[in-house]
Amino acid sequence: MAQQQQQQQQQQMKHALQQCIDAQKDELHSLSRDIWSNPELAGNETQAHDRLVRFFSRDKTWTVDSHYKLPTAFRAVWDLVGGREGALNVGFLCEYDALPGIGHACGHNLIAEVGAAAALGLKAALENQSELLQPVKITVLGTPAEEAQGGKMYLIKAGAFADMDLVFMAHPAQQDAPFLPGVALAEVMVKYYGKASHASAYPWEGVNALDAAVLAYSNLSALRQQLKPEWRLHGIIKHGGEKPNIIPAYTELEYYLRTPLVKDLFDLKAKAEACFRAAAIATGCQVEINYPYNSYHNILPIATLANLYKNNGEALGIQFPEQPNNFSGSTDFGNVSYVVPGIHPFFYICTDALNHTEEYTVAAGAKKAQLYTLRTAKALAMTAVDVVCSPDLLRKVREDFSQAKLKQGKHLEDTDTSLTAP
Repeated sequence: MAQQQQQQQQQQMKHALQQCIDAQKDELHSLSRDIWSNPELAGNETQAHDRLVRFFSRDKTWTVDSHYKLPTAFRAVWDLVGGREGALNVGFLCEYDALPGIGHACGHNLIAEVGAAAALGLKAALENQSELLQPVKITVLGTPAEEAQGGKMYLIKAGAFADMDLVFMAHPAQQDAPFLPGVALAEVMVKYYGKASHASAYPWEGVNALDAAVLAYSNLSALRQQLKPEWRLHGIIKHGGEKPNIIPAYTELEYYLRTPLVKDLFDLKAKAEACFRAAAIATGCQVEINYPYNSYHNILPIATLANLYKNNGEALGIQFPEQPNNFSGSTDFGNVSYVVPGIHPFFYICTDALNHTEEYTVAAGAKKAQLYTLRTAKALAMTAVDVVCSPDLLRKVREDFSQAKLKQGKHLEDTDTSLTAP
């Protein structure tokens, strides 16, 4: 009888959250559309920050902190139990930075909408529940600079996730998926220093930094044949010299290195660095190798959350096709997943366009994306309801989290040691 009552309670809560999200669909679409219409690059999301702060500040039951630990981050907290010790803190993340030149081609305006909608839905589900086994509070965290810098890493260091028990967000893609691991990512900047000279009159007096850059590029291209199939490296020459008649004294490259697991990133970094140094030796240049930001980690799998999300999604009509064998995108949510158990599903937005294209920018701002976006928010909030209503499920989530971290091995980078605010 008690189990049946609990199931009825959960269904009532899920019904309430769906009604809440449906009732606020226009406000949520307006929020997303405003962010989409004013694309801002990583670390400069002032309008998006202000818009989200206003969105949550309209309801005085939310305690809102603007400029929270980073200039364009924010926090909104709903705490029905008034800070009582032992409350289960459920987090929802919003991203809102855009891409250079093509705006919201990764749909971060929809990520912000999903996070906001799911938080409102869970709040509605909890408001009239006085008999939960554990008190619950909700934290919405605005996490800027995902496309560059890795804003979540700075927030981790600043303690923004320290009291969270669960964390939820979702990312638009070409299909629905309860879990894709993503890949670990390291960004590396390489600078070669040579010696300028007249390229025609006395080239022998120069030390050609462009030769070093070209050799490094070629070395890495040759290295690809010996890399594992899932490993990736790709880069550009950012600065190649000043004029054709001057031997370049300075060149600069930027590369991304990616592996499915963060522990494999150490091997790829060592191989790439050998290529960079070999080019310096061959040309007589000096080389400087720098990793400006901490590495993005792969996302840890939390099977219990993924299964719950899939079940809730299917109940809402979401179809989950066969999952791809690999997915080479990277996100700083991976770093969060090593600190707090969470879920980062992907969702279809009624387009076959690929992320980071102009076509995807259009799709992310289209009204037809709204059905899929709000359906995803409902599935996230329903998954949160399942966990907060069941101590057994919460225990399984925490066990999944512990086991997933153990399987990553002992070679994890410390995300908290060298970061300063951007």
